[in-house]
Amino acid sequence: MNNFISFLYLHYQYRSIINDSTMRIFFSYLMLFYFLVFFLQESQAQQISSTYSDSTITKRSFIKRIPYKELIVPVGLMSYGLIALESHFLIGQNKDLRDELRENIDRKFSVDDFSQYAGTASIFALDAFGIRAKHNLKQRLFTAAVSNAIMTATVMSIKNTGNVWRPDSSANNSFPSGHTATAFVGAELLWQEYKDRSIWYGVAGYAVAAGTGFFRMYNNKHWLSDVAMGAGIGILSTKIAYWMLPLIDHNKQSQSVTYMFIPGYNGKQLTIAGNIRF
Repeated sequence: MNNFISFLYLHYQYRSIINDSTMRIFFSYLMLFYFLVFFLQESQAQQISSTYSDSTITKRSFIKRIPYKELIVPVGLMSYGLIALESHFLIGQNKDLRDELRENIDRKFSVDDFSQYAGTASIFALDAFGIRAKHNLKQRLFTAAVSNAIMTATVMSIKNTGNVWRPDSSANNSFPSGHTATAFVGAELLWQEYKDRSIWYGVAGYAVAAGTGFFRMYNNKHWLSDVAMGAGIGILSTKIAYWMLPLIDHNKQSQSVTYMFIPGYNGKQLTIAGNIRF
């Protein structure tokens, strides 16, 4: 509880002294990430303590078990996205790539509006072809729901904090790319579920996700830095969801799980609303 109070205090302090939009984006993300990791560590430390009677098992020993090497790629992508907000060189690279794409574009393709969901849909659809995933349906529902929830909360909080105009000047919520983040959530879900069966499922998922990011730039809706940041958020959100998976596995024999998903269409985008109770 003391750590959580410290989190709120730091967040208030930074908001009161930082006016620059880039720094607000950085610290908003930093505080969100701190909260998520703190929650995960506290919850799983309690689980380990309740499972084993050995009092020497502490939160510190659990922290050492977190696969920090898995953070290299998503943190690297997000670092690039953040640095590109202020780096004149990287801003120039964004514009050069935008100009190069515009010179060779005949018409737009809206495939990215649908390809962003391909990965997440695949971890359920492949069951129909007899291709079994690593985890059961309830576990996949949990990881898909949690990863998308973390991703959406992070993307929207940064979009509402920042002030980055889209390449086509249609809106000032360009950073980060939500389509790309959604696509990379699906790619990492595919990788986690099927990497033991064949790495090509994950490779295909990441290829589709990368293509989604490319078409966001091709359609003049996002900069390269937007796409990089979205990809990092999507990957990290899914990894966090899988780190949290033991929380539902611990009491799965004594708890029931109910879920409901409702698809919809608002005239522009395909949406899905869901409710999961553990």
